Amino acid sequence: MKALLLSAPRQLDLVDVPDPTIAPDEVLVRVAACGICGSDVHGYDGSTGRRQPPLVMGHEAAGVVEQAGREVSQFSPGDRVTFDSTVFCGSCEYCQRGQINLCDRRQVLGVSCDDYRRHGAFAEFVTVPERILHRLPAELPFAHAALIEAVAVALHAVGRQPFPAGGTAVVVGAGMIGTLVIQALRAANAGQIIAVDLDDDRLSMARRFGADETVNPANQDAVTRVKELTAGRGADAALEVVGAAATVHTAVACARKGGAVTLVGNLSPSVPLPLQDVVTRELTLLGSCASQGEYPRAIELMAAAKIDVAPLISARAPLLEGPRWFERLYAREPGLMKVVLEP
Repeated sequence: MKALLLSAPRQLDLVDVPDPTIAPDEVLVRVAACGICGSDVHGYDGSTGRRQPPLVMGHEAAGVVEQAGREVSQFSPGDRVTFDSTVFCGSCEYCQRGQINLCDRRQVLGVSCDDYRRHGAFAEFVTVPERILHRLPAELPFAHAALIEAVAVALHAVGRQPFPAGGTAVVVGAGMIGTLVIQALRAANAGQIIAVDLDDDRLSMARRFGADETVNPANQDAVTRVKELTAGRGADAALEVVGAAATVHTAVACARKGGAVTLVGNLSPSVPLPLQDVVTRELTLLGSCASQGEYPRAIELMAAAKIDVAPLISARAPLLEGPRWFERLYAREPGLMKVVLEP
C-alpha cells in the first residue's frame, strides 16, 4: 500500500509499504480521509519527541472497513467508520472507570516515542482494535468525519468545567480547537461566550460559530474587556486553548472568583502559574486531555448540524501532496486551518 512516511525530521516521502495484518480483535480500515493535526505539525520537525522517524503519522481519520478479525462482532466489511485516536487497553483501572484517555497502556495512532511506535492513517489502510471504532451515519461526509476527533476533544474540554447553565465562558485562543470549543459551549447552552485571540480573521470565525463578543489583546486589554462584559465579575469559566504563558495568565485573570479554568492547549511543556490568583480567588484549575467517550456525542451533533466543521477545512488533497501541505502548515501560513488528506 501507499503511505506517507516521516523518514526524518521535516522529510515526508510517499512510499510503498506492506499491507498491515490484523489481529483477531482488529479491523482493517481503508482510509478515506485523514486530517493533519496540529500535533502532527508540531512533531514534524522532531522537537516534541513524539514523532520519531520512521513513522506513518495521522490519527484524525475515517474510512470503510475492509476486513474484520475473527473476534470482531459489531462491524463488517463495508461499514463506514471512524475511530478514537487513543488506543486504550480496556482492562486497566482507568479504563474500567471509563477514563480511557488516562489508560495505563495508552497509545496514540500515528505516534512514536520512547515507549512505543504505532503507525497511523496517512496511508491507504490502517489497523485498529474494534473497541475504538464508531459507526458513521451515511449523511456525514468522510472529510467532515476526519474532524470528529477534534470535536470530541472540544466536547471533553467543555465537559470538564463545572459550568452553570446560562453562564459566561471565555475561550482564549480561537484556532480550530478553540472554534470547536465555542460550538461545544453553544451546544451546552452557554449564556455568553467571549473569544480572545490576536488574529482578527479567527475572531470573525469565532463570531460566526457562536461567540457573542470577541477581544483582540493587540487592540484592548482582554481582562478589562471581559470584566466590562460581566459586570466586573469575570467569567464563570475560562478555557485556554493555546498552551503558552501569556494565554494561561489571561485565562486565569478572566475567571471570576470561584470560577474554573480549563487548560486544553499544550504548546509549551511548562508555563509559569499565577499562583496567588489561583489560590486567593479559589479557582478550580483543570487539565483536559484528548477525549473520554465523547465520540458518539460528537457524531450526533455533527450529523444534526449543531456543530459545523465544513468552514474549518482549508483544503482536501491526495497523499502525494501531503509534504507540501505539511510545509505550509509548519510555516503558519495565514488563513490555513485544517487540511484533510484523502488516500
